[in-house]
Formats: sequence, structure tokens, C-alpha cells
Amino acid sequence: MSPADFAPLAWNAAREHLDLFGSLGLCLGFAGGMMPRRSLILLTSAACSACFALHFLQLGAQTGTAMCLVSVMQSVVAARWIGPDFRAPWVAPLFVASSLVALCLTLATWNGWPSACAGLGSLLATTARLQGDAQTMRRVFLGASSCWVLHNLLVGSVFGLTCDLLTIAALVIALVRGAAEPAVAARPAAPLPGAA
Repeated sequence: MSPADFAPLAWNAAREHLDLFGSLGLCLGFAGGMMPRRSLILLTSAACSACFALHFLQLGAQTGTAMCLVSVMQSVVAARWIGPDFRAPWVAPLFVASSLVALCLTLATWNGWPSACAGLGSLLATTARLQGDAQTMRRVFLGASSCWVLHNLLVGSVFGLTCDLLTIAALVIALVRGAAEPAVAARPAAPLPGAA
């Protein structure tokens, strides 16, 4: 058997593990955690959730798919109609209704612990999206991502697990960076050399 004969064998072995939506979701998940502004975090998160909805659909993880679709809607609404100083009056009832839909979908697609983790992750992510402050939103997203780590371990999503671990790392980096910025801004400016 020549080395050229191994290429088709390797491709056949790897082909079912290659997932365009999982790969794209993984990249978007990490990028979302690193985004500097709240609206960019949410819009990138919406794109990530859309990719993972398709990824979970391929895996047959219906609860994960349903929670991701709710996430897309909530992220887009939160990016546009929730801010540090404002929230459209209809947003809270919409989020309550979508959380009830998520609960019903969790129960309708119940698959034990994976469904429980996806449902709790969705609830925490909903809470995060309602936050007007980016740092507070990142903290709550840490809890949501931890629930999704468990879901992805249980359903066997390598892409989802990798994405969540990268997202957690990005959120921690952004939280540390955000905490350091006020301290740097509060320091008095050093006098210029030669200035009296």
C-alpha cells in the first residue's frame, strides 16, 4: 500500500467529524467573548448560536438546537433594544415569553441531563442578555457557558465543547481586561520629560 492510498482512507475516517457549522460556530464563539462592545458581543453570539443550531441539528440534539434558536432571537433583540441606560418596554415580556418557550421546548425534547444543562444554560444566557453593562453580561455568560460545557460533553459535540472552553477563556480575558481599564484610567498622567 502506497502513501497515496492512505489519503482516501484518512479522508473517509475524518469526513464525518468535519462540520462546517461547528467550525464556524467555534470561531464565532471565541470572537464573541473578545468583542469590545456589548452590541458586538451579542451580534457575534447570535451568529454563533445560528451555526450551533445547525450543528446540533446534525447531531440530533433537539434541545440544544431549540435553545440556540431562542438565543439567536434574544441576542439580536438585546443588541438593538437594550443598552446601559435604556430598555424598550416590550423587551422584558418578550424575554419572559421566549424563556417560557425555551422551557416548553426543553420539556418537549427532554433527553435527561443534556436537556437540563441546555435549559439552564439558556436561562442564564437570557439573564446575561438582559444586562445593560458588558462586564456584568460577561460574568453571567460564564455561568451559561459552563452549563453548555456539560451539555456538549454529554451529547458528544467536540466543536461545542471546544467553543465553550474558548469562549470561557475569552470571557475571562475580557473580564480581566475590562477590570484593568478603570484602574489605568484613574491613574494620574505622568508629567512629560522636561516639563516644569
